[in-house]
Amino acid sequence: MIASLHHLSIAARSFDEAARAYAVLLDREPVGVSQVDGARAVWFALSNVALRIVAPDGAGAAGDAVRARLAQAGEGLWEMAFATDDLARAARTCARRALEAAQVDMDAGPRETARGLRLSESATHGVPIAILQAQPLRSEGPTIDVLDHVVIGTPNPGRAVELYGGRLGLDMRLDRTNAAWGARLIFFRCGDTIVEIAHALKNAAADKPDGFGGVSLRAHDIDKARARYLAAGLNVSEVRTGRREGTQVCTVRTGTLGVPTILIGGVKRVFS
Repeated sequence: MIASLHHLSIAARSFDEAARAYAVLLDREPVGVSQVDGARAVWFALSNVALRIVAPDGAGAAGDAVRARLAQAGEGLWEMAFATDDLARAARTCARRALEAAQVDMDAGPRETARGLRLSESATHGVPIAILQAQPLRSEGPTIDVLDHVVIGTPNPGRAVELYGGRLGLDMRLDRTNAAWGARLIFFRCGDTIVEIAHALKNAAADKPDGFGGVSLRAHDIDKARARYLAAGLNVSEVRTGRREGTQVCTVRTGTLGVPTILIGGVKRVFS
């Protein structure tokens, strides 16, 4: 049903400030802008996924939706949009797997609207998820390579496995519990991206909503990427050893529109 992650949407208060911030963070210019029903979005393409940074821009239902999101939760990750090769088949699969979905026209890139499915948040345990059939947006960059993973925090890992592995059909590659981390981490491969489910071990399983955690951006050379961030005035941690063998990571503390972001270097493969 799902071929890849098409894009992540990030809610922003100011279109201009958001566009400047992500041009610095991703070390590339946007591939274009879209404007739909009171919302304006700037699109950035990595080599495996796109980022849609959307802000209110006048009257309209889409602008009202962004304003409501900002009032409720502030800036940050808002929606995951998965790509499918066959939307009609995806709709039938969702119906068979008890995933309530509404067919909608979706913003799918600069000057592009695509038909898609917006899943009920009761079915996705509070995480906004859509599925659409649209052309991918891809672009190489000088220092930042790909979106390595996006994190979903859950109070109920069994329920999350049922949703992402069972109903959405993502490829579960790793389930690891580590007391030193204080977490159970479950990794699903989706095209060239990893959807990571994280559960804090200190918390008993509960029937509460899931929510976005953050993202990891993969760097060609983490030291050079960090130096560029520092030169641009961002607050960035020191480079430290990553959890994945042979990797190094650092935390980007500012310039991310409230999206918890780490930079990762030294990645050799992703659960091949």
